[in-house]
Amino acid sequence: MGTGDSAPVSEQEKNYGQHRRQKLSIQVALLISGSLALFIIIVSGLCSGLGLGLNHERIAVPAVETNSSGGAGDSQALPPWKRDMSEYDLDMDSWDIDAAPTTRNYDFVLSEVTAAPDGVVRQLFVINGKFPGPLIRANRGDRIVVNVTNHLSEPTSMHWHGMFQNGTNWMDGTAGITQCPIPPGKSFVYNFTIESQYGTFWYHSHYSTQYMDGLFGPLIVHAPEEARFRELYDHDRVVILQDYYHNVSSTLIPGYLAPGNENNEPVPDNGLLQGTNYFNCSSLETNSGRVCHDNSTRAVIPVQRNKRHRLRLINVGGFAEFHFSVDNHTLSVIEADATMVEPLEVHRLEISVAQRYSVILTADREGGNYWIRLDMNTLCFTARNPLLNPAIKGILTYTNSTTDPEERISTDWADARNVMCQDLNSTLLIPVEPESPPPADVVYSLKFAFMIGAYTLARAYVNESVSWTVPDVPTLNTAVSGLRSGNQTFNATGVAPSYGYDDQYIISIPENQVVDLLITNMDEGAHPFHLHGHEFWVLATSPEQYFPWHTYGSLNTTNPLRRDTITVDAYGWALIRFRSDNPGMWAFHCHITWHMEAGLLVQFQTRNDLMKDWTLPDDVLGLCEA
Repeated sequence: MGTGDSAPVSEQEKNYGQHRRQKLSIQVALLISGSLALFIIIVSGLCSGLGLGLNHERIAVPAVETNSSGGAGDSQALPPWKRDMSEYDLDMDSWDIDAAPTTRNYDFVLSEVTAAPDGVVRQLFVINGKFPGPLIRANRGDRIVVNVTNHLSEPTSMHWHGMFQNGTNWMDGTAGITQCPIPPGKSFVYNFTIESQYGTFWYHSHYSTQYMDGLFGPLIVHAPEEARFRELYDHDRVVILQDYYHNVSSTLIPGYLAPGNENNEPVPDNGLLQGTNYFNCSSLETNSGRVCHDNSTRAVIPVQRNKRHRLRLINVGGFAEFHFSVDNHTLSVIEADATMVEPLEVHRLEISVAQRYSVILTADREGGNYWIRLDMNTLCFTARNPLLNPAIKGILTYTNSTTDPEERISTDWADARNVMCQDLNSTLLIPVEPESPPPADVVYSLKFAFMIGAYTLARAYVNESVSWTVPDVPTLNTAVSGLRSGNQTFNATGVAPSYGYDDQYIISIPENQVVDLLITNMDEGAHPFHLHGHEFWVLATSPEQYFPWHTYGSLNTTNPLRRDTITVDAYGWALIRFRSDNPGMWAFHCHITWHMEAGLLVQFQTRNDLMKDWTLPDDVLGLCEA
C-alpha cells in the first residue's frame, strides 16, 4: 500500500490558534457556569449593507398582525417572494416510486428581490421569484434537465449536492473546477442522470458565498427500495434549517479576511426554519439604517395525531451547527446523507452545515402545539453577535393552530446538550444496506490550518503549502486538455505539479483505487468537509490532535456509515475511505462558506484512464468564452 504526502506539524501550527483556544476555554467555562439555557442578547444594531446597487422593484411586506412572540400569521397572506412551504410536503399516494425513468425539466430564473424572511428588509437572491428555492423531485434513473438563467449582477453556478455525476463531471456545477460560472444575462443547461442513488439531497449555488443569500433548494430522489422504509411512516416532508444574515454575504467577506481578524467568522443575525422566523425589531438601534417589520412569523408544521411523520432535515446554512428537537416527541433517525440506517431514537440531533438527516416523529400526544427547537451551537463561533438569539423556534401543531405552545404542555428535553461542535456518533448509525469497505490501496494525509497569507489576508492552508483561489480556467478543462494531448505530467500520482497554478492543491489518482484519507484539523474550530462525486465510509473520528497509527490495522470496517459530509473536530482528525472510481475533478472542501472562501479546498483528479478520452461539451467550454 502506498503512502501520500503527510507533512509534519510545524511549530507555527502548534502555536497557531492558542489565543483562540483560550477564548474557547473561556466560552466553555461561561457556559458551564450557567449560560446553557438561553442566549437572548439585545444590544446595538449592525451597519447596513443591503444589496449590490441594482435598481429593484421594492416588494411590500404585508401587514399581518401576530402575537408579540412571533406566532405564525395568516398563511393566505404570503408576500410575493415567499414560497408556500406546503410545496415541500411529499405526497406519497400520487408519486409512483416504481415508474419508468423519465426526463424532468426545470427552468430556474435567478434574480434579486427585496424581502424580509424574519422582518428585517434586505436583498435576497431567489429562484423563480421565490424563497426558498423550488423542490426538485425525481426517481432513480430519471434525467434531470435544469435551464439556469442568470439575472443577477454577478456570475453564478449550481451544484447538485451529493449527486455522483458519474460520467458527467462537467455538470457538477463547481465554479473554477468543473466549469466557468454563468455570466450575468446568460443561461446554462445542467443535464444529468441519477443512475444509482436515492434519498435526501439538495442543490445550491457554488460561486463564492452566494448560496447563503437564497440560492438553494431540496432535491429528493425516490427508488423502489423505499417501499420497505415507507412502512415506518405515513407522511413525508422536507424541513429546511438555515443560519441567516441581514447583509448580503459578499459584503461580509472583506472584513472576515482582513488582517488581525483571523477566523473571526461573521456570526449570523438569526436563524430560519422553513424560510421564516421571528426577529425582535426593538433590538435594532434607531440609527441602524434597517427597515424592520414586527409582523415576522415562526414556521408552523402541522401533524396528524397518531400518524408517523418523516422529516427530511437539511442544514442549508453557511456556518452554524444546529441541535434539532421537538418538545415531548422522540425522534427516530433513519437516514444520514442519503444512506438509510437502522432506526436510532434520539431527543436531540446535531446537524452540521450541508448534512441531511431523516427522522420519524410519531404524533402520539393528546393534541395542542409544541415547540420545534432549532438551537445554534454558539460554541462553534469565535465572535459574538448581540442581535442573535440562537434559540430558534417553530411550532408543531396538531390542530392547525398558530398560537404559541403552553408551557404546561410543551416541555424541552432535560438531556444535557453536547457543547462540542460534533456530528452525531457515526458508530450508532448502522446502514440498512450493508457494505463493508475493501482494504485501502493508498493513504493520503491532509492537515489544514489558518494562517496569514499573501496580501496579509487570513487564509486556509493545506499541508503548509497552498490556499485555494478560483482559477481563471477550470482545472477540469486544464486536466482534460493535458491528458488528451498525451502530456504525461498529468498522469502523475499524488500531488499534481502540472497545472501551473500556485494555489491549486490537486491529488491525482490515475487508476481506480481504494483511498484512505486522514484529515487533521490544526484549527480550533470544527469543519464539516464535503466530498464531491463520491460517498465515503467513516472509519474513525476523534477530538484528539493526532491519529494513533498503531491502531490503523484494527479499525472497524464492518459496515461503517457511508455519507458525503463529515465534521472534523476542533484540533481533531477523521479517517475516511472511498473508491476513486468516478472519473473527473472533484472538490473536497469545508462547507462553512467563509472557510471555503478563505481557501479551505483541495481537489481529487480521478480515473485519468477515462478522462484522457473525454471531449468537454461545447456549451461547457462556451461558458469560459462568454
